[in-house]
Order: sequence, then C-alpha cells, then structure tokens
Amino acid sequence: MSVQFLIVSSIYWHHHMVQFVVQVMRKSHEARQKLLRLGIFRKVEVVIDTSRGEDALPNGLDVTFEVTELRRMTGSYNTMVGNNEGSMVLGLKLPNVLGRAEKLTFQFSYGTKETSYGLSFFKPQPGHFERNISLNVYKVTGQFPWSSLRETDRGVSAELSFPVWKTNQTLKWEGVWRELGCLARTASFAVREESGHSLKSSLSHAMVIDTRNSSILPRKGGLLKIHQELAGYTGGDASFLKEDFEIQLNKTLFWDSVLSASLWGGLLLPIGDKPTSIADRFYLGGPTSIRGFSMYSMGPQSEGDYLGGEAYWAGGLHLYTPLPFRPGRGGFGDLFRTHFFLNAGNLCNLNYGEGPQAHLKKLAECIRWSYGLGIVLRLGNIARLELNYCIPMGVQSGDRICDGVQFGAGIRFL
Repeated sequence: MSVQFLIVSSIYWHHHMVQFVVQVMRKSHEARQKLLRLGIFRKVEVVIDTSRGEDALPNGLDVTFEVTELRRMTGSYNTMVGNNEGSMVLGLKLPNVLGRAEKLTFQFSYGTKETSYGLSFFKPQPGHFERNISLNVYKVTGQFPWSSLRETDRGVSAELSFPVWKTNQTLKWEGVWRELGCLARTASFAVREESGHSLKSSLSHAMVIDTRNSSILPRKGGLLKIHQELAGYTGGDASFLKEDFEIQLNKTLFWDSVLSASLWGGLLLPIGDKPTSIADRFYLGGPTSIRGFSMYSMGPQSEGDYLGGEAYWAGGLHLYTPLPFRPGRGGFGDLFRTHFFLNAGNLCNLNYGEGPQAHLKKLAECIRWSYGLGIVLRLGNIARLELNYCIPMGVQSGDRICDGVQFGAGIRFL
C-alpha cells in the first residue's frame, strides 16, 4: 500500500468526518429551535460528545438535549400598541397543560378604546408543530368615536393553522353575539338605527406569504395577505361575503435607503335583501392608512358620524432614509428613520346592480391623497411610532383632515 494512498484516504476520512459533525450540529440546532418554539421550555442546551458504552459506534456521536421547563403556571404584564391605541395586558398561562405542548391562556386587556378578556386553548400537532388548533372564548368592548358607536362582542371561535408550501393558512369558524349602542346622545339617526343585538356566524380563510426581514420596518422582502369571510350559511342574522387583501414590497437602495410600496383593497357583498352592518364595513383614514386625514374619518357619513364603506382601496409609496448626519450610528440612532410618503385611496358604497366597470369607475372617483415627510421610530419588533408633517389633498365634503403634524402608533401601516 503506497504512502500516497494512505494520505489520500486519511484526508478523505477526515473530510467525511468534518462534514458529518457539521451536519449533526446543524440538525441539532434546528431541533433546538423547534423545541424553543413550543413555548414550554425556559432553556434548551445541546451537548454533543463521542459515543460511549457497550453499544457505542466507533465514530458515533451522542447528542443530548438538556432542557429547563417553564413553571406550571406563569403570569405576565405588558403594554401593547395597536392602531393608534395603547393597552395594558395581564396574562395567565398554563404551558404544557396536558403534556404535549398544549397551552391554556387567560388574558385581560384594558386600552384607551377597547377592553377585552378571553380564554384560549392551543394544541400543536405532534411532530408538526406548525400545524395547530386553537379554541377561544372572549368578550370585547370597543368604543369608536368617529362613528359615535359602542360595540360589545361575546364570541367563541375555532382555528386551524397549517403551512402549505411557502404559505401559512388559517381556517376559522366564529360565532359572535354583537351588541351595538350609541356612544353619545348626539349620535346620528343612521347609527341609532343600527343599535341593538345581532348574531354572526362565519367561516373565514386567511393566506399569508411573508418574506420580509422585519414586520415593523422591513428593508427587503414582500408580503401577500388574503382574507375571505363568509357569514350567514352557518346561522346568525348577518349574511355577507367579505374579501380583502394586502400587498407590500420592499427594496434596499443606495446610501442605506429603502423604497417601500403597499396596496390594500377590500369588498363587502351583502347576501340577501338585508343591508350590511356598520360593524362589518371597511374604514379608512388616519395616521396608519391615509395620512393627513383623521382616524377612520373618510367616506360615507351621516351628521358627522362615519358609517364605513363596502369597497375600498389604498396605496402607499415610501422612501426611508437614515437620519441626516447619522447621529447615534451603530446604536440608538439606528432605530430612527426619515421617510417621505405618498398615500392615496378611496372608500365608498357600490350599487351591485351595476357591472364591474361601473364599480371600478366609482372607486376611481373622488380619490383622497396626501404626501409629506416625517420621522419613524422602531420599537423592537413590537410596534413603530411616526411623527409626520402631512399635506392632505383630494379632500371631499365631510372628510376630516389633519393638516400639519400628525402622530401615529401601531403595528400595521400603509
């Protein structure tokens, strides 16, 4: 046997072993991430060592996962930011309640416009943790001053979530007892007419493709979100078909700047002779959608109360850049961005006896739009704050505007 052959064999063996060890480390890391995503372990550590014992292989490896479980019952207290709304959230959770990563959670939320509490049960499919079922019981009370409306929902829901290719899919059934009332004595007759009790039973489907590197202030990637809801076929006195979508594209440019484009749209079709409810319609306007307009203060209205619309679209174009002169670069200053924006959209009701061309023509009429610039602050991956100087254009009769400085806080922005 030649020396050259021995050298080549030794190199091949060492190369094969290195590849084997790297593969074991990679697979162990993936398994660790899956265990952490279950939400039942406080800490997961991986120990890789050579095999020992009577059954040990000559070149085998032992992989040991050392875990520290969460307590049987955990509590939490935190604050949340919604669409221009803040809330305090108290939670109580029983992780791994049945021994297979099931969770039982109680949550109470008190906010500036909404108060809610609910009980939910979550169960993942063994071996396929991305597939899961959740059952929820809840009560939500919200105040909507732009409509002089108060709404209380008491409901139950069941959800099935699962991945398909690069998408995340969710199927949901929801049954809600809704109670609508007037928020003020000055509420319009149109709002008073909607007051009372109703039952909604609906089936819905949502599909999400998200390749963004961040959901709050992305620098690259895209988002496609499609949602459909069908009410009335499983009971209740609300009957409609509701479709809406969201598209977002982000592209990194020169000098650390980012160009972002967004498009939203939706359509609400009543089924039968009964008109749609004010609680199911779309609303538009405000610092998180069409900037330069007051919160949800566009479109159909009666005596100053905004009634929502059955069709809408909204588009946004943004250019995000670093702060001038880059103060705090590499630290706190990286949380801030300057942005220039252009927003446009429309919200209206359609005559469904007319054809699609008439519908598109109406959506293209009386377009509201605005432009301006401002400062964006990213609060981790939780929310973002905006302080903008807005110039509203295309203002229609009855619209409320916010000409000048406008503040916005939330997690979903146009």
